[in-house]
Amino acid sequence: MMKNYLKRKLMVLAFMVPISFLMAQDVRVSGTVTDASNGEPLPGVTVLVKGTTNGTITGINGEYELAVPSGSTLVFSSIGYSSQEVAASDAGDLAMTTDVTNLDEVVVTGLATSVKRSNLANSVSSVSSEELTGMTNQGTVDGALYGKLTGVNLTSISGAPGGGIAMRLRGISSIKGNNQPLVIIDGIYMSNAEVPSGLRFASGANRPNEEQASNRLADLDPNDIQNIEVLKGASAAAIYGTRANAGVIIITTKRGSQGRTQFSLSQDVGFSKAVRLKGLRDWNATNVASTFGDGEVAAFNAGEVVDYEKELFGETGLITNTNFSARGGSDKTTFFLGGSVRDEEGIMKNTGFKRYNIRANIDHRISDRVKISSSSSFIRSETSRGFTGNENEGGLAVIYNLAYTRPWYNLYPDADGNYPDNPAASGNMLLVRDKARNEDKVNRTLQSLAFEADLIQKDDQKLTFKWQGGLDFFVDETFVYVPEFHQAQVGNQNGYIGAGKNVFTNLNYTAFLVHDIFLGDLALTTSAGISYLNFKREFLYNEATQLIPGQTNLTQSGAKDIIQDLQNEEEFGFIFQEQANYNDQLIGTVGIRMDKSSLNGDPNKYYSFLKASIAANIHNFDFWSVDQINQLKVRVAYG
Repeated sequence: MMKNYLKRKLMVLAFMVPISFLMAQDVRVSGTVTDASNGEPLPGVTVLVKGTTNGTITGINGEYELAVPSGSTLVFSSIGYSSQEVAASDAGDLAMTTDVTNLDEVVVTGLATSVKRSNLANSVSSVSSEELTGMTNQGTVDGALYGKLTGVNLTSISGAPGGGIAMRLRGISSIKGNNQPLVIIDGIYMSNAEVPSGLRFASGANRPNEEQASNRLADLDPNDIQNIEVLKGASAAAIYGTRANAGVIIITTKRGSQGRTQFSLSQDVGFSKAVRLKGLRDWNATNVASTFGDGEVAAFNAGEVVDYEKELFGETGLITNTNFSARGGSDKTTFFLGGSVRDEEGIMKNTGFKRYNIRANIDHRISDRVKISSSSSFIRSETSRGFTGNENEGGLAVIYNLAYTRPWYNLYPDADGNYPDNPAASGNMLLVRDKARNEDKVNRTLQSLAFEADLIQKDDQKLTFKWQGGLDFFVDETFVYVPEFHQAQVGNQNGYIGAGKNVFTNLNYTAFLVHDIFLGDLALTTSAGISYLNFKREFLYNEATQLIPGQTNLTQSGAKDIIQDLQNEEEFGFIFQEQANYNDQLIGTVGIRMDKSSLNGDPNKYYSFLKASIAANIHNFDFWSVDQINQLKVRVAYG
């Protein structure tokens, strides 16, 4: 009897062993992910086992296949779509809906890390490519940002084509220091310098910033940009060091995607025109006498009233913008190629802006654990800005002289092309418009390289090495010419030529180790690394006066001068940051950056920049039961 009992028990155990073994094995799940709005397959969707780094991405046709532990949960996520959690036993075909609230959008918050927008504890604003370009194509990035970012003040320095916009984040001000935020595009520390042309040496302007120079953010084509993020708080920007004292603008350009190559060609045509001019007063002999005295009545009666404001700013400028792009790729390599030509005429004769841009963004996955990325761009721009700044002493400021000009004075050239002097001001605006020149040309190269390798990849932890380097190199050539027969030049400089060549070289790289570990409901992300910056600038300016009549060459002059300024700035820093996320309920971040700089009194002394923040997503706690409110967050940040 005992023998039969043992025999039956052994038989039961023999059946239970393979059952237990099968239960401990992974199960394979597969399916296709589509867009719920149109049924199109979605490539590049991330499929992860919740609480682990184990996962995959969907292929060209939206398909996926993955081995997962039995009883686990899968998380499907993609930028622009709401994340979904599905039990592995129910996994299969899945339709993803567009995320209208952007709460699941991933936002860059560190030099090597990111976080979901819903978990942010800092002030970060974002603008997508659709919002940036919209229905009307904007000429420059800063111009396209008008009205789209809270807490960002954009002030037009000049109405001339090709930029000239000062960008300030609310609360940042300085009398003489740099108020412009730090601009980073695809990991490149980009120069947004306002390069003066030297116009003040002929015009009498007091400072370089009175020359209405365009800022170099105008070199970027808005159509190349995928999204822009603005870090406004001290806590958000502290990890970028001393150059982020006025905030940080992070620009990400468009990249390729898996699937057949998609081509896009667009042609925009528009017009630029003054919407409302001030107009002329209804002049007659009586009000001329009461305004200027009886002696002016004879000149009024002898002349013809001319609306010089309309003469100067009444042009209709043609604007054309041609864009071409191609994007696609395989599961190993994706690419985005783009090119554009913009030609913009001003509302004043002899003013305009031309920009030629080509871009190539390539991503290649060497293996499942190693990938490299490259972003390359070349821009050439040509600008004719005219004389509309604060050159009020040299007779060049068109608007300033217009304000003093009496409309019955004849300022048009005679039959021989000779312009009369302006009796009421120090310059004839029509002569300046037609004969003087204020131009600049820019040739610019932006290049970034990124390397990423997963050194450790397990279900509960992941160690990644990230390296990224950037180069911003451009040459800005300026040219100013004021004829020797301009009335303010006669007997003084007798004509002016200024030719500048400004060379900018920005080089930067970062190297980081990022460790992700999942401890049940708690996820920790530790990042530690180094950052290096080297900025070189060479300003070379040649000016000539006492010109030989009719000559616009530096050598054809009686007096010459050369001004040169060399600058070299170097910075190095150590960065550490820790992010903790407890079940998307409590999210905390602490970080420190230690920087040394050649700009400091002691270039070898390190200065620290601290940051700390915590956010509580009240709506994610179990006690929350108000369905009408889908997000309620309390956050505190220090920097």
